[in-house]
Amino acid sequence: MPATRTTLRRSLAAAAALPLLAVALTACGYGSEAKDNDKVAPAAKGEKIGDLDEVKIGYFANVTHATALVGLQEGLIQKELGGTEIKPQVFNAGPSEIEALNAGAIDIGWIGPSPSINGFTKSDGQNLRIISGSASGGVSLVVNSEKIKSLDDLKGKRIATPQLGNTQDVALLNYLSEKGLKVDANTGKGDVTVVRQDNKEIPASFESGALDGAWVPEPTASKLVAGGGKVLLDEKTLWKDGKFVITNVIVSQKFLKEHPDVVEAVLRGSVKTNAWIAANPDKAKASVNSRLKADSGKELPAEVLDPAFKNVEIINDPLASTLRDEADHAVKAGLLEDPLLEGIYDLTLLNKVLKAEGQPTVADAGLGVK
Repeated sequence: MPATRTTLRRSLAAAAALPLLAVALTACGYGSEAKDNDKVAPAAKGEKIGDLDEVKIGYFANVTHATALVGLQEGLIQKELGGTEIKPQVFNAGPSEIEALNAGAIDIGWIGPSPSINGFTKSDGQNLRIISGSASGGVSLVVNSEKIKSLDDLKGKRIATPQLGNTQDVALLNYLSEKGLKVDANTGKGDVTVVRQDNKEIPASFESGALDGAWVPEPTASKLVAGGGKVLLDEKTLWKDGKFVITNVIVSQKFLKEHPDVVEAVLRGSVKTNAWIAANPDKAKASVNSRLKADSGKELPAEVLDPAFKNVEIINDPLASTLRDEADHAVKAGLLEDPLLEGIYDLTLLNKVLKAEGQPTVADAGLGVK
C-alpha cells in the first residue's frame, strides 16, 4: 500500500474517531466491574495458565453477549483458565470498550463489529485482532406505532442508538442513508434526529415520549416492546440468509503475543459455553438472567427475556464476510473513510479449539493475518 494512502487513512480514521473517543472517555473507568455475587462464576483454582495471575475480560450486559454472560455465570470459561482469575468489566457500548482495550484496562472483550473496525483502522492495524464469533442477530428498530406506522414515516422523528459509532448506530445511519434521509453522523441532526443514549436509559425515554423509536440490541428491544413499542424492522431481514455478526471476540495484539495459551483457554471456554447453550437453552436463558442480576441488580421479566433470547443466534463463526459489509456501512454513514480490514482476524487458535472439539473450522474471508 502506498505511504500516502496509509497516511490518508490514518488521518481520516483518527478524525472520524475523535467524537467516539470523547464519548468513550466520559465513561467512568471505561466500564464497571462486575459485582461479586454468590451465584456468579466460581473462584479461580488450580494451576495458573502460563503463570498469569489474571485476565481482564470485557462484555456488555446484553443478551447479544450471551456467551460471555453464560460462560462467566456457569464458570465454563474460568474452568479452562484454572488458577488464572477472570477480572470482568461491563460496558454499555463498543467505543468505550475499545478505549479500555487500548489502555490495557481489558485484555479480551466481547464486542460488536463496528467498534472493532474503527479501533483497528484508527490504530493502523496495531491494537486488536478478532479471534472468534459469538452471536448473530438480536437487533431491531422498535417504534411508537402511533407516531411511526411504517418505514416511510421516519422523517422528522427521534430515533435512539446506544452510542455514537457503535454497531447499532452505524446500522441505523446506513439504513437512513439508503432511504434517502440525510443525517450528520457526528451530531445526529438531519432529516431524522439520531439520539445517542445509554441502553439502560432508552426504555424510560421511550415511554416518556422523548423518543419515537430506537435501533437497539436485545434485551433493550424487547424491553421497548414490553413497554408498548412495536418492532418495525428486524435487522436480520436486511442481511443475506438472515445472518450478520453482532458480537465477536477481540484481543489486544500485545496480550495475544505474550499469552496465547491464555487466549486459547478463553476460546476453549467460549466454544464449550456455546455448545452448552445449544444443549441447555432453558438453563442458559436462566443463566443469562442470573448474570444480568449480578451485574446490574435486576433480572429481566419473562416477557422481555423470552423473546430477547429467542432473537439471538449464538455461534462460533465470526461471519467475516458480513464484516466487510458493516465496514461499507460505516463509510456510507460518514464515520469512516478507507477502513482497514486486512489482518483484522486471527482465527488460528479458534480453529485449533474447534478441531479439538470435533466441530467445523471457520473462515476469515481473506481478512486474516498473512
